[in-house]
Amino acid sequence: MASITLKDIVKKYGDGFPAVNGVSIDIADGEFVILVGPSGCGKSTLLRMIVGLEDITSGDLMIDGQRVNEKAPRDRDLAMVFQNYALYPHLTVGENIAFPLRLTKGKFTDAEIREKVEHAADLLELREHLDRKPANLSGGQRQRVAMGRAIVRDAKAFLFDEPLSNLDAKLRGQMRTEIARLQRRLATTTVYVTHDQTEAMTLGDRVAVLRKGELQQLASPRALYEQPVNLFVAGFIGSPPMNFLPGQVSGYSMELPFGTFDMPERIVSAVGGRELVIVGLRPEHFEDARLVDPTKKDRGRTFDAQIDVTEWLGAELYAYVPFEMHASVAEQLEELDRELDGEGLRTQFVVALDSASRVRDGDTTELWFDPDKMMVFDPETGENLTHDQDEVDRLDRENEEDRRASLERAQAQADAQAQKASA
Repeated sequence: MASITLKDIVKKYGDGFPAVNGVSIDIADGEFVILVGPSGCGKSTLLRMIVGLEDITSGDLMIDGQRVNEKAPRDRDLAMVFQNYALYPHLTVGENIAFPLRLTKGKFTDAEIREKVEHAADLLELREHLDRKPANLSGGQRQRVAMGRAIVRDAKAFLFDEPLSNLDAKLRGQMRTEIARLQRRLATTTVYVTHDQTEAMTLGDRVAVLRKGELQQLASPRALYEQPVNLFVAGFIGSPPMNFLPGQVSGYSMELPFGTFDMPERIVSAVGGRELVIVGLRPEHFEDARLVDPTKKDRGRTFDAQIDVTEWLGAELYAYVPFEMHASVAEQLEELDRELDGEGLRTQFVVALDSASRVRDGDTTELWFDPDKMMVFDPETGENLTHDQDEVDRLDRENEEDRRASLERAQAQADAQAQKASA
């Protein structure tokens, strides 16, 4: 295991374009860090610089406190799992897993190699497939073989480059849990690249959000969700994504596309003297007014909404509400939508309602929301004016405590299983 430190890492290609621009991240020993962002944001380039497949233009890459910028990939003792598995089709599963050990040329005996391969196969439930060829395996099984090849090396860290992107939705969900369980059990430092924010939120101890080669925010998943630093992070993190609405300010009230409401003191303070802001509301911050808990109904506000389309998903109901976009913020939100790989089809906001709601397509219904849940963004800079760094620090401290406790539980469980096996 190892700590990994990136200090002002820059990657420029021949034309001078900065694919990665001044990224600094401290990754603790045993930590699981996600690099996330839309296509072309520099996340895979950053991972390849860590492993040594890309040269670093400037900055320092430290592994366990030692600068490794000029070290060859084989000398960094890192194990990488690729998107396309990179398995040898003519070798069996067992031979594929053993391959990196064979490359050490005599460092391990055949018995030691067999023991390591079988241990990895047991961890990944591949024991019965050791004599099969990769072509006869499912996508999920092939990915587990690639992970097994990384495990046997006892490397200082695991690096994953979008390992689940070739799998279907169900397999991705299963493999997410496999990777999370494995990382906790082995307590190996892990850096994981993905464009899928669901993977980022469910897997990572901390998540680094990248945009055009620059680090936007590095925090625990909950801190990113509840306290995004700007419009980009707020729009990227969350599924369905956050709703962005124009808010016109007049004194202590704010006019939103669906009504005018008094602003809580926290929002008044954040808005300052601005007359126009972008308001962010998560879909779950809305409720069907008929189903709102009476104990909290008074602290919110209701409004009538014309429902366009609904999607009933069993556990919840999504309803889409069209609205008119203020011209002053339309251009910035359209640009944000393009950066987030959106389609920009129509101006609407989405509300996540209780599945018991009987709201349906074409209804005019009464919805409820709590104005105190609003986030307010500067329409020019995209800065989250309601961002609370103290709250971010508190959430990150709690996350670190939970991470350490989880590692201790996983280690205790592994020790107990080992004692049971030797008894």
